[in-house]
Amino acid sequence: MTVRPTAFVNARLLDPASGYDGPGAVIVVEGVIADVVRGADPGALSPELEIVDVGGKALLPGLVDIRVKTGEPGAEPKETLKSAGLAAAAGGVTSIVVQPDTHPVADDPAVVDFILRRARDIELVHVYPAGAATKGCAGERMAEIGLMHDAGCVYITDADRPITNSKVLQRVLAYAKAFGVLVAHRPADPWLSAGAAATSGEFAGRMGLPGVPAIAEKIMLERDLALAELTGARLLVDQITTAAALESLKRAQDRGLAVVATTSINHLSFNEVDIGDYRTFCKVDPPLRSEDDRQAVIEAVASGQIAIVVSAHAPAPAEDKRLPYDEATPGAIGLQTLLPALLAFHHEGRIPLLDLIRTVTCAPADLLGLPAGRLVKAAPADLVLCDLNAPLVIDADKLLSKSKNSPFDGRRLQGKVLRTLVDGRTVYRAE
Repeated sequence: MTVRPTAFVNARLLDPASGYDGPGAVIVVEGVIADVVRGADPGALSPELEIVDVGGKALLPGLVDIRVKTGEPGAEPKETLKSAGLAAAAGGVTSIVVQPDTHPVADDPAVVDFILRRARDIELVHVYPAGAATKGCAGERMAEIGLMHDAGCVYITDADRPITNSKVLQRVLAYAKAFGVLVAHRPADPWLSAGAAATSGEFAGRMGLPGVPAIAEKIMLERDLALAELTGARLLVDQITTAAALESLKRAQDRGLAVVATTSINHLSFNEVDIGDYRTFCKVDPPLRSEDDRQAVIEAVASGQIAIVVSAHAPAPAEDKRLPYDEATPGAIGLQTLLPALLAFHHEGRIPLLDLIRTVTCAPADLLGLPAGRLVKAAPADLVLCDLNAPLVIDADKLLSKSKNSPFDGRRLQGKVLRTLVDGRTVYRAE
């Protein structure tokens, strides 16, 4: 597909990697950024360029979402790579990392290769597989980490399943270090978490829901940090959500451990009370926390202690959600709502705009060594044109994911994606 060279002019450029927020233009040629011009006047432009005047709207790097679940392979009615790609494009997400807990599990190079080939055939957004840390994500035998890394997986994880056997996790970390592979791990004590549907406390008690104490996150994180220090491996803390765990994380970071943490947009945006009248679309894993925990997580993002925000996109069909609360499948879709939900903290004055955008662009890209997340010459032309102030009301039925389990359904947000480009190709344009 031949794409005519294009100049996006009269834009507000937002580039967290360089710290630039101001007027400018971006010139795209053959799928890459040929030039970035800062200032209101782009100067003389080649007559071969298609000129697109964006009317002062924001132009930023495509978002990089490093925690996305799909149903492919094995559970395509929930979500396919194509439907996830369509939702991502509509949300301004140009790179996604898909989790390995599919059917079959992505615990060998053949499944990794399948995902990469399917993504190339679909030609929507960039898709990167995460490989399983253990065979079948069962936490017992180490998977083929080196071979999966060679095949193209960008990190290893057992997704929602903590590796409870410390000896197994030690081996995974040590082996991954030898290959320079990042290990992501969910900090959740499995015995305290067993059977839980909410966070323990007064609210869960009044609702009659089985709960998990927030301390379960800190307990497992302390072990993970100790093993990371022992092995010298790179550790990604998968969705930190409590103030107590943040204290442990800070001590580790202050000691210079190679540890980075993510949190989800759900835990930034909602607290345990949002469950309301047993609203299963708000049942996620980890469960929503107290308001004090939510505020602590917001402050950690603002300070940079939490470097990356993820959508934690986890599709679940209606038959898995429309059940009694403690029986409903946890998870929420989030690819299409990630950007406007994140912008809420800019509009509220809680977190500076460039700092917010950094958590979903250059920070995750740099962590995984991806050629994305910045407005710079020779970078892939993965771009998002956005009206930062456009109001919108989220209608889950109109979201492009095959599953519609969005906790943002009905919420009023600001920030509309107008156009998304991947390698210079327009993969989404708003009506």
